[in-house]
Amino acid sequence: MQKMIIAVILMAAVTYIPRVLPMIFVKKRSKSRFLRSFLSCVPFAALGAMTFPGILCSTGDITSASIGMIVALILAFFEKGLLEVAVGAIVTVYLIQLFVQ
Repeated sequence: MQKMIIAVILMAAVTYIPRVLPMIFVKKRSKSRFLRSFLSCVPFAALGAMTFPGILCSTGDITSASIGMIVALILAFFEKGLLEVAVGAIVTVYLIQLFVQ
């Protein structure tokens, strides 16, 4: 049990240090418009990089997963809500797998 607590404390420190160091060493905000716009896109890119492989592997069939993703992208493009996008993709994948297999 003691080793587990030490491991959790070490993992917390390892994830906390990279977040605190920039705040300590960088005192002023960047005036560069490009850099600020680039950094504002980083969370979306990271989320996409983590989510995309899961989408393609979620159903066991890459065809139905790809079509579901395309439906989700189309619904998101037309500014539908998160619930509508998720349900639309799920229903699409379900119907494809129901009729194809």
